Amino acid sequence: MKELGVNDVFGLLKTSIDVHTLGLSTVYHLLLDCGYGCYISPEDVSEAVEDIKKLNNYGIIKRWINQNHISVLGFSYRLDPYEARDYFCKLYYALQADNMFADNGGCIKLIYFAGLPDSCDLVQREIGKHILVFEGDESPQETLLKLGVPERKLPRDLVLSSQYDKMRTDFAKKLIESESYKDLAPRDHLGYLTAGTNRDNVIDRLNYCTANHSLPLIRAHAGPYNPNRVEAVKEFMDWANTLSSAHYLDVLSIGTSQLTQSRFGENWDGLPNGGGVPVNSELEYRMISDAAKPMLVRTYAGSNNLPWLAKIHEHALNICWHALSFWWFCEIDGRGPNTVKDNLHEMIETIKYISSTGKPLEPNVPHHFAFRGGDDVTFIISGYLAAKTAKKYGIKHLILQNMLNTPKYTVGMQDIAKCRAMLSLVRTLEDDHFKVHLQLRAGLDYFAPDLDKAKVQLAEVTALMDDIEPNNDNSPEIIHVVSYSEAVRLATPDIINESIKITLSALEHYRAQRKKGLIENMAYDKDVETRYESLKTEAIESIQILENYIPNLYTAEGLYQVFEEGFLPVPYLMDPMSKYPKATKWQTALKDGGIKVVDSTGKPIYTPSRYLSIINDAS
Repeated sequence: MKELGVNDVFGLLKTSIDVHTLGLSTVYHLLLDCGYGCYISPEDVSEAVEDIKKLNNYGIIKRWINQNHISVLGFSYRLDPYEARDYFCKLYYALQADNMFADNGGCIKLIYFAGLPDSCDLVQREIGKHILVFEGDESPQETLLKLGVPERKLPRDLVLSSQYDKMRTDFAKKLIESESYKDLAPRDHLGYLTAGTNRDNVIDRLNYCTANHSLPLIRAHAGPYNPNRVEAVKEFMDWANTLSSAHYLDVLSIGTSQLTQSRFGENWDGLPNGGGVPVNSELEYRMISDAAKPMLVRTYAGSNNLPWLAKIHEHALNICWHALSFWWFCEIDGRGPNTVKDNLHEMIETIKYISSTGKPLEPNVPHHFAFRGGDDVTFIISGYLAAKTAKKYGIKHLILQNMLNTPKYTVGMQDIAKCRAMLSLVRTLEDDHFKVHLQLRAGLDYFAPDLDKAKVQLAEVTALMDDIEPNNDNSPEIIHVVSYSEAVRLATPDIINESIKITLSALEHYRAQRKKGLIENMAYDKDVETRYESLKTEAIESIQILENYIPNLYTAEGLYQVFEEGFLPVPYLMDPMSKYPKATKWQTALKDGGIKVVDSTGKPIYTPSRYLSIINDAS
């Protein structure tokens, strides 16, 4: 791609049925920051591209292009690959027939497609390899350079942040190319009295590994797919045996099926199982637990009857810690039948039961807001609200999960600052009866479909994890290892073990290079410190406003009010019945490598100011 001219204007075209618009919004704001004119298709144009052969529809698109002097046209569609190909190719052929491309005297210098890898492949097979495509694993800097933006026009903050990300990528590439990780031996995690017994628990293991400087504990999510329910459970027990004998994995998370989560113990005849391990009895849980020893085991909380299911997990599985999603896994994300308010009530009752067992709780919360377009301050605040609620109802050990690379456009420095800010705030709750344990993991959609690249990404994100608290060799205490095959296929035990080796080897080598002074110690990076202080201050002021405005904040009613009134924005939430218009009305955008709430002009809105405006509008 040749460099863009100063007068080039971008048009970003989407359909009205594809709500996956965070990538589109990200590119839009990046281009504006680089000084280019940019337009996202309005509703009539988005609808027209869905049926371009219908009378007047092509004219609507052409008029939008001409009126805005668009010279670079992008089309984004992240749903079905065949639909993606059809929409884009029909648009391409219509523009070609009308001589709209520059090589035929038209105004469009470049047209590109952004979608899933399979969609990109289908588009290039149909039209040709000359079509520029974006599969979604490009960094913001890579995206701009690929579009032809001159390097001199890239935002300064993006360039500085990208230098840190490039350093980690270079480190990770060398590690993977050396293949030294393949010889990594398991660590000593089992030398304490209860290890591998029915009394084993994660706190004993954490304490032992802390004393022996052998942290982190390693957790992984696993589960084969098999349409035959009985065979699927048996196969999973074989997997558990294989993983257990290798001694790399500490915590096996059972990837249970939707039926297990929603209809445990019921008759499933005639019901589609879908993916996941279809566990449907306490006996099967006990068999899995026995097969997994000396690993610890945990599973999903379920999507209804939560207190009852937590008791099943406690008695039949000796679950090492429970996880609850608070506002999520209910009607708003299609994962369960509860309303948001009813879900929160069940969550509180479940927390009360969990606290009676002494087991830890993992609030599975902040990344769910990020998935729906929530900003970084909301990420931090939602994690704090969940943690303080857990403490209020008696939880003594909190597993603080932080999903990095969420969204994947977030630059590494922002991820460090965001995690440090949330960790710092949640740790203010610690006392003799409440302890916080940090668990880090890679983003859900972070990994590339290219497995060699994905291995590099796994080592790269591990380095990022170590930069959260680089002067503390016992941090993070737990790493949830997401296997490098995530974007392509389910991880088998061999892939899980290889992913763990990559993670632990990256951690070991990165720390060694820091101690030798070969890489910067990010504990002292001024940019990270500035980002951290800004996020923390904004979150603290916002939390104070919430606590003053909602006296019963840390209850089901209070947490529901926070969501319903729009304090925790979710602009990409699927809400066809418009039950939560105050939560979905806010817009967010990538700014300075992080996600912020913005006004109609793209200017960031300070969270305390936004909170006060919500309160004023309600009074």
